Amino acid sequence: MSESLPTAPSGGSSVAPDVDVSGRVLRLRDVDIGAFLHPKTIALIGASDQSAKPNTAMTRKFAQWSQQNGATFYPVHPERASVLGHACFKSVFDIPGDIDLAIILTGRAEETFEEVLRRKAKFAVIFAAGFSEIGEEGEQRERRLEELVHTGDVRLLGPNTNLNAFEEFRDDLEGPSIALITQSGHQGRPVFQGQEVGIRLTHWAPTGNEVDLEFADFARHFADQPEVGVIACYIEGFKDGRTLMLAADHAAKLRKPIVMVKVGKTAAGRSMAQSHTGHLTGSDAVTSAVFRQFGVTRVDGLDELLEVSMAFARTRPPKPPAWASSTKQPGVCVYAISGGTGAHMADVLADAGIRLPDLTKESQRQLHDGLIPSYLRVSNPVDCGGPPVADARGRKILDVILADKNVDILVIPITGAVVTFSEPFTRDIIEAAKTTPKPVFVVWGAPAGTDDTYYKRLLDGDLPVFRTFHNCVAAVKSYADYWTFSARYRSPFDHAPREPLPAARKARKLLDALEPGEALSEWSAKKLIRAYGIKTSKDELCATAAEAVRAAKKIGYPVVMKVSSPDLLHKTEAGVVKVGVSSAAEVRAAYDELLRKAAKADRRARIDGVMVCETVTGGVDMLIGVSTDALFGPVVTVGLGGIFVEVFGDVTFRVPPFDDDEARRALAELKGFTLLGGVRGRRPVDVDALVDTVMKVQRLALDLAGDIRELDINPLVIRPRGAVALDALVVKQ
Repeated sequence: MSESLPTAPSGGSSVAPDVDVSGRVLRLRDVDIGAFLHPKTIALIGASDQSAKPNTAMTRKFAQWSQQNGATFYPVHPERASVLGHACFKSVFDIPGDIDLAIILTGRAEETFEEVLRRKAKFAVIFAAGFSEIGEEGEQRERRLEELVHTGDVRLLGPNTNLNAFEEFRDDLEGPSIALITQSGHQGRPVFQGQEVGIRLTHWAPTGNEVDLEFADFARHFADQPEVGVIACYIEGFKDGRTLMLAADHAAKLRKPIVMVKVGKTAAGRSMAQSHTGHLTGSDAVTSAVFRQFGVTRVDGLDELLEVSMAFARTRPPKPPAWASSTKQPGVCVYAISGGTGAHMADVLADAGIRLPDLTKESQRQLHDGLIPSYLRVSNPVDCGGPPVADARGRKILDVILADKNVDILVIPITGAVVTFSEPFTRDIIEAAKTTPKPVFVVWGAPAGTDDTYYKRLLDGDLPVFRTFHNCVAAVKSYADYWTFSARYRSPFDHAPREPLPAARKARKLLDALEPGEALSEWSAKKLIRAYGIKTSKDELCATAAEAVRAAKKIGYPVVMKVSSPDLLHKTEAGVVKVGVSSAAEVRAAYDELLRKAAKADRRARIDGVMVCETVTGGVDMLIGVSTDALFGPVVTVGLGGIFVEVFGDVTFRVPPFDDDEARRALAELKGFTLLGGVRGRRPVDVDALVDTVMKVQRLALDLAGDIRELDINPLVIRPRGAVALDALVVKQ
């Protein structure tokens, strides 16, 4: 995705898109994905039944799929009279009636797609690779496909994709299912194979290079399906950051979790993603922030993708007045047959920031009253020692724990199968879980092949079951985080601004004289942000030393003096800032000194004059900025400012639109957030003023999305009352 703004939906539509003030779309396009996944007529172009031909397997697959799903199969080959017993057509123009799906297996994909366009099929799939993932020549081919898509109404999947959407899914499994979206078909295989151990999967969309049909189209459709409980994804890059946000917003409003492996955390990963799919991956830090903003759960491994998704599908959302509607984390209880196992699991959970409250005194009394020996711990973790799970005490222990008001989630780690305990323990866990809305997470850690009967028993019992502590903890954390997010989520697109503020006109006048990539001087940059209601320090721009003396007297000593120039943006490094100027004589001397240093730094530098500024003390230095991301467009950055941004890099991001509650959540992500509350006797600062400034910067970023490339307000001093911008930098787009 380039930095150009999303426009009207592709495919020849003339309907004006619903866009925000930045020109980005506010709604997803309407695509009948159901018609794609369930075609009634299929034309397979490049059909073969010769064993030596690579297309033969695909031909057999779709001949069989058509028979099983009541579709009509039309093989197409210019030189064959029949294929696999089906009459073969020389071209798509010879096929009678409508074509729902055209599968293109030929090497001349663009030419064949042109024929499919003229034949007016509803959907097409291009299997072939050799497009943007291979470099410039492939990029030209892909651009040609994009141009063709815009000339007609055929929706296209691919190129560089496969046909996993038409796999056979088990129909004997019940409960909410996983829907799968992948850009690399092979990477989805472990999730698909989860069906072999009873994990329900109902949909699989392999999107490939996404010339037309993209992640957002499928995510929206899958979220709408009543049988789908969670959407699992393996993504290398997104076609469009805004449609990703809209799709995640759609799923969030329906309370359908999205769990995702997103390649591109490292430079190596981003490089491979580019070569494999031709996508721009954008800034990974920004992508992660968008995931937090819209409740997308990010995981690392494919095993984690399967098991965290399975956990969402097999658990129910908490209902108010539960923890999800409050500010505290859910209470998790660990119950084990070994003290060592319980301590280990509790340690891993606590390290992940998960709360482990003590059971109530009454619950502890009941557990020690004939159920668990008095010398064993029952506060949390609960250790039964083992033998009680083999008799009637086992079920009673589970019932006491699940009834405890401090317990919202129960985690049962079982590190290895024990013949005496396994069958009664798993039976009781399954039966107890049916009696409560509280989720029960089970770890069954014995090596595969040693305990499949019991492992499958738990899976068949519709419980979330994990092989490792890591994946169990990831699922518990994801469950807690997602439903906390869901309880407070409100779509930011409902009130996204569509018209610019009057301040935008003032800002553009300041920018008009600049060339792309040029910056405003600090004096002009501060005028721009003041137009949006952002308070700045009291400043006077002076053309002579005498003017500077008068300005200093008016503002009040001591003052700060700076050279204002669009060509000297790093003023401290150039030596054109002087602080603590305390008298008229010092002002005159500083004035001449600063101009000399400016000339030394850059003889050709354009000088507005020397700024005389008030000295602002106290408070916390923050940074608020705007950058332009290739995928998402304007991005708001907030973090510790002054020298700390260079030293610690303690920043976080949000992509507009977002509300003030989301701005507060962003601030809470900063490691230095505690500084705002006051430390070591310092007074707390005005967080409301900081949030207000973030919101004003967001509005500026939206209004001027096509006008500014970069904005930095650093430092923005947050005082016990109010916020003051001491410096600003604005670069034209």
